Amino acid sequence: MTTETLIATFYVFVLAAFLGYQVISRVPPLLHTPLMSATNAISGISLVGSLVTAGAHETTVSAVLGFIAVTCSTTNVVGGFVITDRMLKMFKRKMTPPKRDKDPGAGR
Repeated sequence: MTTETLIATFYVFVLAAFLGYQVISRVPPLLHTPLMSATNAISGISLVGSLVTAGAHETTVSAVLGFIAVTCSTTNVVGGFVITDRMLKMFKRKMTPPKRDKDPGAGR
């Protein structure tokens, strides 16, 4: 990899990180649950890509990096769904028990 390619790649990485931070920091709290669901879908796609990378087994290094990618992607997907589930439980209405008469002998 040439120095110019490395600098261009690093430049794109820094811009993507900055843009991602700016976008996420301006999301209102009401949209966090749908955003988490979309992020889980993207992580699922990266999980498939990391499985392909790990399964290709071209070299030992690619297999190890593929395994690490599978582990990180799986953790991200599972953790995202757990957090989304917890957030959705906050919006569910709690069932209230039926009201009882204060005087149990009143209906006799």
